[in-house]
Amino acid sequence: MNQSKKPQGLKVDRALLVGVEIFNEKRIMSLKNSLAELRRLADTAGFEVVGEVTQKLSHPNPKTFIGTGKVKEVKSITDELMADVILFDDELSPRHQRELEELIREDIRIIDRTALILDIFAQHANTREGSLQVELAQYEYRLPRLTKAWTHLVRQAGGGGGRTGGTAGVGLRGPGETQLEVDRRDIRRRIRHLKEELEKVRAHRQRHRSRRKDSNIPIVSLVGYTNSGKSTLLNQLSDADVYVANKLFATLDPTTRRVELADGQQILVTDTVGFIQKLPTTLVAAFRATLEEIAEADLLLHVVDVTHPHAMFQAEAVHNTLIDIEAEGIPSIPVLNKIDRLSDPEGAQLALDSYPNAVAISALKGDGIEELLRVIKIRLYESYESIQVEIPYNLGGLISLFHKEGLVDQVENRYEGVLIQGRLPVRHLTKYKPYLVEGIIPN
Repeated sequence: MNQSKKPQGLKVDRALLVGVEIFNEKRIMSLKNSLAELRRLADTAGFEVVGEVTQKLSHPNPKTFIGTGKVKEVKSITDELMADVILFDDELSPRHQRELEELIREDIRIIDRTALILDIFAQHANTREGSLQVELAQYEYRLPRLTKAWTHLVRQAGGGGGRTGGTAGVGLRGPGETQLEVDRRDIRRRIRHLKEELEKVRAHRQRHRSRRKDSNIPIVSLVGYTNSGKSTLLNQLSDADVYVANKLFATLDPTTRRVELADGQQILVTDTVGFIQKLPTTLVAAFRATLEEIAEADLLLHVVDVTHPHAMFQAEAVHNTLIDIEAEGIPSIPVLNKIDRLSDPEGAQLALDSYPNAVAISALKGDGIEELLRVIKIRLYESYESIQVEIPYNLGGLISLFHKEGLVDQVENRYEGVLIQGRLPVRHLTKYKPYLVEGIIPN
């Protein structure tokens, strides 16, 4: 391996990537493909990738995650390439990070995939809500990892965003308390405050959603892997000006726009954060208020970058995240985006064959948008789903709506409410989700 010298005057941190393949571990992507994605994440975060190291293991080393021999190899390559940071493609335990830092180099930074994604989210959080959510996720991640290397975080000025996030001011130290204990206590206090603030945000969003549902305008949410073109599609559908960039996680904050279908019928289309494989659980929890926008939609448009070599794997990652946020039961339309980039004119048709009931579009050029709007109209206004619900007697509006808009097959008055079995237009399904009995009955 050739000696690599660090360029003079360059402030960009040099990163070495480390990927591990665990035997018999279920993976969405191969190790090679996952490392390619990690490289894109590193680039988005502002690192210069100077090399990568891989290893296959039967199980992670309990002390250092990678094997002891591989640790020595990583140390040697880190010194040779003059790397400042080591980026792991998995989430490391606090012990893994401590042991690796001690064994490799005192001044080296060990950053796992979760911390890297949190860093990118922090850079892209432009609203108060986004900053609160990212800051909470950062502290939930950092608290069990707090060591002397993290001390004095609490002395930084408040405010979310950035690579370090914000914290509350530190109080007076009690008798016998170490600085580490003070830091932990203050971080826990900050986490409680952030959760309280986000609960207010969640309640505010819930009130907005309730008003939208009362208007009986169907809500369509865009979901998809990060950088699949969701924001571009929203702009195309609504002539909006949502920020678009060829970067991972360019959009964090949800945006809702009104879109008109044929015959004057209207829908509300919401774009929100993109998904990725191994999406940190701390982020899913912190972004609960935002992700509920997806979970309470009437219809999902699953945007897939059909030009991506791993489009099928990305689609599976999105599906897994929808399961995590309990949104997998919402009717959806696969939307195959970026067909204008396909060199093979038959490529779009081949892609359609791989995704049943999909619509092929170019969000950038506008190709296929009319067909997409037509399919949305059919799914919302002309498609019915069979359901069985038990509605409390005090919710007479829902009972009346079922009789007015749906096709009722059976009604039974029970002690706690009215049991109704029948068929409803797709656009009304989420209103009845809390009262489903035995889920949705197949057509």
